[in-house]
Amino acid sequence: MKADLHIHTKYSSDGEYKVKDIVNKCIDNKIDIFAITDHNTVRAINDVSTNILDSISFIPGIEIDCNYKGTDLHLLGYNIDWKSTDFETLDNDISAKVMKSFDQMIHNLDKLGISVDASRVLEVANGKLPSAELIAEVLLTDEVENKKLLPYMPGGERSDMPYLNFYLDYFAQGKPAYVMIEYMNYNDAIDLVKENGGIPIVAHPGLNFRNRESIVEELLDNGAEGLEVFNNYHNEKQITYFAEAVTKRKALMTCGSDFHGKTKPTIELGNYMPVGNYQSYLKDSVMEILKTSR
Repeated sequence: MKADLHIHTKYSSDGEYKVKDIVNKCIDNKIDIFAITDHNTVRAINDVSTNILDSISFIPGIEIDCNYKGTDLHLLGYNIDWKSTDFETLDNDISAKVMKSFDQMIHNLDKLGISVDASRVLEVANGKLPSAELIAEVLLTDEVENKKLLPYMPGGERSDMPYLNFYLDYFAQGKPAYVMIEYMNYNDAIDLVKENGGIPIVAHPGLNFRNRESIVEELLDNGAEGLEVFNNYHNEKQITYFAEAVTKRKALMTCGSDFHGKTKPTIELGNYMPVGNYQSYLKDSVMEILKTSR
C-alpha cells in the first residue's frame, strides 16, 4: 500500500495544481490511497471525478488553521461531510481575515527594508488569497534588488524552497513580519470536524511544536484521534516520539507529503520520511480511515 493523505490543490492559496492533475500524478506515482486537504476549504473535493476513482481510493479532507494555547497549528479532518455549510462558513471567515491582514504584512516587510508592490501581488494572486509565499514569488520573479533576498535566489543558502523559506524566515509565528490572525481555538476545530462526521488528526506536529513535542500528549487527550507521524518535516527522533505516543493510545497514525507544487518544489507526491517498523500499524490506520470515507 502506498498512501499520501496530505495534498494541496490550486484551491489552497499556496497550491499550484488542478484536481485532475493531482489525480493523474497520484496514479503515475502508483499511489493507492490519497486525500486532498486544502487549507480551510473543501472546494476541490467537488472536482474529484468519480470515474477516475475506479483505479485509486480517495479520502475527502481539509486542513484547518487553529490555535492551541497561543501556538498556531494545523488540524487535518478526514471523511468530513464536505457538503456541510459549516465548511463554507469556515472558508469565508478565514478568507476575510487573511485579506484583512494583507496590508499589515506588506507594512511589516517594508519596516524591515523589503518593499513589495501590493497591487502586483494581488494581480499575480488572480483572485486567490495573497499568501506570504506569493509575496516571495513576486519579489524573486520580478527580481527586486535587495540584498536581503539573496539567500532565496539561485545558489543562495535558502534557495532550495525559496518561497516557503521566505515565509518561515519572515512570516511564521514569532518571526519579524508575522501578522497575528485569530484562528479558531483547537478544541473548536476538533468539534467542527467531529460534528461533521470526520476524523481529526494533528498535521506535522513537529513543525509547529519543535522542541515542545510533548504537547501532542495534550492534543491527543483533547480530541485528536491521531497524529501525522510521517511527513517531510519530522526527524527520526520526532517520528519515534510521535509513533510511540500514538501506539500507546491505540490512536491513528497517518502519512503525507504536504505536496503543494512550486511553493515546495523539493516535496513530491507520495514521498515522506521512511515508515520503517511502523508499516503495519500505519497501514491499519489508513485503512481504518478509508473504510469510513464518504
